Amino acid sequence: MGGSHERSAAYGPVHGLLPADTTEDVRTRGAGVSRRIAVLPVGSFEQHGPFLPLATDTLVACAIARAVADAYPVHLLPPVTISCSHEHAAWPGTVSISSVTLHAVVRDVADSLRRSGVDTLVLVNGHGGNYVLGNVVQESSARGERMALFPAPEDWETARQRAGVATSLLTDMHAGEIETSILLHTSPEVLRPGYETSDHVSDDRRHLLTTGMSAYTDSGVIGRPSLGTAEKGKELLAALADSFDAYFSLLTSGS
Repeated sequence: MGGSHERSAAYGPVHGLLPADTTEDVRTRGAGVSRRIAVLPVGSFEQHGPFLPLATDTLVACAIARAVADAYPVHLLPPVTISCSHEHAAWPGTVSISSVTLHAVVRDVADSLRRSGVDTLVLVNGHGGNYVLGNVVQESSARGERMALFPAPEDWETARQRAGVATSLLTDMHAGEIETSILLHTSPEVLRPGYETSDHVSDDRRHLLTTGMSAYTDSGVIGRPSLGTAEKGKELLAALADSFDAYFSLLTSGS
């Protein structure tokens, strides 16, 4: 995983969801690469049924970002923990910010990184409702700035097949096999009982943006969490880290 892209030995441990690098770790790692890349996990704080925590998307984004940071010399950032979860507003505990605010936060982070010598930013998105992140990347790229959004649907599909995930990406929409598997691997202590019996399939969701999730599920689940396993979660993260190689090569090529 990661080929010849080995992380610096100066990389610090991770304390919970927060990287524990010092400024010297960042400087040392940056000296050994042609272009300095920061990785920003973007999660959410929204319902994930009765068995997964509100912070699920943040935990997943951090797990992916950490797998990338373990395999490539990148600057791992702390997560954005609240984002655009308006479609989940019918459930208690869900908190959202506007797409305009999320756009501004990411732009501010990118601008700040450039001032400190890190000119490339990868957004690791853990929540499908963060549509605005695609716009941020498009606009930044048009200005000649280096930014990417990861994982793409194709990366998820490759990982799904490699890990033996039975549910399609269409069916596995929320709190399903993929998210349950990743948390069973990385954070099994946060799962509550019930994922084994909470499957709910609703593939036709064409009015989701108008009606919200509550029109398609009573529990908040759309997917088949009963199929989740820690082994699948481990393989999903390994496959995604491998997929990042193409992003790393693209972002570090040229001047």
